[in-house]
Amino acid sequence: MIFFVIDFLRDVLGMKVPYAFENISTRMMLAAITSLMISIFFGTRFIKKLYELKIGQSIRAEDCPLLGVLHEKKKDTPSMGGALILFSMLISMFLWMDLHHVFTLILFATTVVLGGLGARDDYLKLKHKNSKGISGKKKLLIQVALGGAIALYLLCPSIYDLFSSSNWYYPPVVKEQVHIALNLDPSFADEKPTQVVIAHVPISLQEYASRLYIPFLKGHVIQIPLLLAGLFIILVITGTSNAVNLTDGLDGLASGCLIMVASCLALIAFISNNIDLAGYLNILYIEGSGEIAIYLSAFIGACIGFLWYNGYPAQIIMGDTGSLSLGGIVGVSAVLLKKELLLVIIGGVFVVEALSVILQVASYRLRNKKRIFLCAPLHHHFEYKGWAETKVVLRFWIVGLLLAIIGMVSLKFQ
Repeated sequence: MIFFVIDFLRDVLGMKVPYAFENISTRMMLAAITSLMISIFFGTRFIKKLYELKIGQSIRAEDCPLLGVLHEKKKDTPSMGGALILFSMLISMFLWMDLHHVFTLILFATTVVLGGLGARDDYLKLKHKNSKGISGKKKLLIQVALGGAIALYLLCPSIYDLFSSSNWYYPPVVKEQVHIALNLDPSFADEKPTQVVIAHVPISLQEYASRLYIPFLKGHVIQIPLLLAGLFIILVITGTSNAVNLTDGLDGLASGCLIMVASCLALIAFISNNIDLAGYLNILYIEGSGEIAIYLSAFIGACIGFLWYNGYPAQIIMGDTGSLSLGGIVGVSAVLLKKELLLVIIGGVFVVEALSVILQVASYRLRNKKRIFLCAPLHHHFEYKGWAETKVVLRFWIVGLLLAIIGMVSLKFQ
């Protein structure tokens, strides 16, 4: 939207518009401020409306009876707070992002599809007054379909050529830095090169999407087969969406950890959009990744604004509307930036939470109903051990911050 306004003011009205409004850094700040102000300003009215509609959270007490006792006070707390976050982010998207770039379309589709899935899940929980919602198979099917669609676009030339030919969305230009050794004196062909030239060589979208970059290892790239690359993209998007959903169980836990992860990815997206900075840190130059940085900035602003009301004791809960979609956005961003393995580090809290559930279920089924944890996900285990909710959240935040710092340090080693 910002580019339409700028073109109108310059070409039609003949006004001078500062070029600062076209800069990625300026638009990142404006997107964050916009979503922050919207979420805080409309938060009180939104919460009041949810109370009027009696949209309260259902507590999972069937398999964890003590959880019902510990979270008794949360029973009538309004859910579906993720709708406020997504609304703030989408307003920022339309105002400050380049609507012609395919990254904008991908992020918009992710937000709408997973946000709609989460909203439907929350609605069914409220309608039937339990914590079941949509069946796990149906939920997984929609997540896999979204991940598959993104994988097809990135890995199939015929599909991304179709989008490019529409003259509306244009694909990203991806370049990698290479060192070319030159021998300027042909009479000494067998001698060592006299000059090394640094060049940025374009790579195809298919090659870019099928690469796997290993954190902390300089120049260590794995080119994986296309089928495995597609399955891996689906796994990252689906896994991250569900991992964040599992983490959203305590006041401020998911939103606080998401802010740290999104901040790391926003910084990487900003750097990847600058050919000099990308070359210095030896990461891919991805033209248009600045749009990802802008959306993640809106993501951060919206989550901070939401945390204003979601901090203990929470006045509103994110619900599946927020957790499924925000997790999916993080996963998609990591895929587009080729930082899937780095996401395992910076999003370590989400990974551990998801693993705790997987191990708990596997142990229960394979070891004659024996459990590893007192309750899963992991944050409930510590509640069962007597930790106060605020202590669990604060310590998980500290761990999340430490992992985010380690993830950012890894860029220097590359």
